[in-house]
Amino acid sequence: MALPDGAEPSLERSTQGVGPWPGGPEAWPWPADDRYDPELLEHGDSRNVVDRFRYWRMEAIIAELDGARHPFHVAIENWQHDMNIGSIVRSANAFGAEAVHIVGRKRWNRRGAMVTDRYQHVEHHADVAALVARAGELDVPIIAIDNVPGSEPIERFALPRRCLFLFGQEGPGLSPEAIDAAGAVLEITQFGSTRSINASAAAAVTMHSWVLQHADI
Repeated sequence: MALPDGAEPSLERSTQGVGPWPGGPEAWPWPADDRYDPELLEHGDSRNVVDRFRYWRMEAIIAELDGARHPFHVAIENWQHDMNIGSIVRSANAFGAEAVHIVGRKRWNRRGAMVTDRYQHVEHHADVAALVARAGELDVPIIAIDNVPGSEPIERFALPRRCLFLFGQEGPGLSPEAIDAAGAVLEITQFGSTRSINASAAAAVTMHSWVLQHADI
């Protein structure tokens, strides 16, 4: 099978994806491993995945991630259809979160997720009480992230290995119910004039703080 015009017969790193498996099945036999997707091998893989997952079936990627996810969860309140949720899901995927929990409105803007929600476990809860119940089932303490009076600097806090980070809406921040449900409330130390940083940025900083304390680099 000849490569289509313009296709690159290479497995080099690319943020734009890769073309068909170099040379086709006749010139270079396809992998026998059933994790590989024949359609992707034949036509190329343009997905937003790291190189080691190129040409893999989506189900195979999820199974591989499930064997290595970190034992922290991320929750975000969604009372006003927050545009940051997609970016938070993407960061949760990047940092290996066990699951993401959407609290409030079930619909959320997936554009910022860059399709990572296909590989990330995402749960929905109607309200904070439902999230608290789920956290109890999972046996994970809830840690709220917001710069409210009484919050502690995350840089000085020993994060539990198993926990659930709870974030509020962009603008209003966490609801009073969310603050009350948390066993600890942490803030990210800032040094500029702005009162707060973007919610998705705060989530990424928080997850990376967990990585610095617990992940096997």
